Amino acid sequence: MTRHKILLGTLLVFLSALFVIPLVWVAITPHAFLPPQPIPDEQASAALIPARQPITLELMAILEQQPQLKELLEKSLALARERNPDSATNPAQSLEEYLDFLDRSVRIMPWEGLGDALDSSLYNQIDQSLNYFYFLMDQPLPELKNRGYLKPSLQYMEELRPWIVKYAKAWGAFLSTPESWNREHLERVSREERFGLGKGWYESPDNWRSWNDFFARRLRTPQARPIASPQDDSLLASPADSTSQGLWAIDGHSMIVPKAVLKSTVFQSIPQLLGEDSAYQNAFAGGTLTHTFLDVHDYHRFHFPLSGVVREVRLIAADAAVGGEVLWDPQQKRYVLLSTEPGWQSIESRACVILENPAFGLVALLPIGMSQVSSVVLDHSVQTGAKVHKGDPLGCFYFGGSDIVMIFQKGIKLELLMPKTQDATGYAHVLMGEPYGRLSGSS
Repeated sequence: MTRHKILLGTLLVFLSALFVIPLVWVAITPHAFLPPQPIPDEQASAALIPARQPITLELMAILEQQPQLKELLEKSLALARERNPDSATNPAQSLEEYLDFLDRSVRIMPWEGLGDALDSSLYNQIDQSLNYFYFLMDQPLPELKNRGYLKPSLQYMEELRPWIVKYAKAWGAFLSTPESWNREHLERVSREERFGLGKGWYESPDNWRSWNDFFARRLRTPQARPIASPQDDSLLASPADSTSQGLWAIDGHSMIVPKAVLKSTVFQSIPQLLGEDSAYQNAFAGGTLTHTFLDVHDYHRFHFPLSGVVREVRLIAADAAVGGEVLWDPQQKRYVLLSTEPGWQSIESRACVILENPAFGLVALLPIGMSQVSSVVLDHSVQTGAKVHKGDPLGCFYFGGSDIVMIFQKGIKLELLMPKTQDATGYAHVLMGEPYGRLSGSS
């Protein structure tokens, strides 16, 4: 009998649990059996909007704090739209579209800025994408006249310049990540003959882990760029694969004698170019300046054009401006960068190396970053007091436009040796190590 009571009690407890536990569970989770509730329309719309990139949010904060700057930016975008109303080659036609463009551009490959709009070579896609970024901020604004800027446009405003530098660094950081390089990218640049990957010049592609690894690629062997007359410093070697932009005289007040009208004498100043803390800022009065432009497909490592002893080494942190002036050519339907006339180099981030040669005195070598990213990196061997030989490594550029300035003292004559182009308006492209000019005289 007792046994039956025990079994009956156990059964009652079990049955109670079957009914009580679900009731408790339902009480605790009252919505457990309710159908999903619809998301309000405004919440659904917000969920579809991608988050802004941090660098874009920084610009938005600047514009919110400075309404007059926001107004100028909108005016610059409107002027850009007047000059090129085509939304395919000018997609950022409003402030909102500009912010979208910035979000996308900080994490893209260099050819993707306008790539879909251009049925052309990879080189043209990169060139046009770079130029377009600055075209939007390079519109002449009457409100910015007489401020001492290289040009009265937004990219030179004190309020915006630090942000432009940060944007360039943010994109540069992406281009140094593995996300910026893969087999498809390698195949794409390999198909572009201008990059020269099929000529046996460069190291193994297995060494490249990012776009910037590729961009600053090393030579497979020094013989890929033989140095012209390595023991003869009177034959100036080209410091890089580049195109010379010509010669300019320097007057007795250390000012570049321009071939075109410059907006301010500040940009003609050799002391300003060398940096006001240089011990040699006035050593080149009465001398000569030449500069040579590296294009996007060129070998982007640069070398000493003659031998000597390094007397000064400095990195000058400055702007990430375009390096000239960007215009829209409606006939050719492309953006054009005008950068031949010197002056803009004095506002760009750059390095300055002063070399002393026993025969030709002091020589200033200035690798100049221009347009986006444009990092200037000196070789670890470039130290004050170091003895260097013609053709020794001087440094490299990461992605962006690049220029190299060479300045010689009074009494030194430089004759350019590159052949003229067919239309006689410029000089032929040369490879690093090939003859650039003939030096004569003494300082």
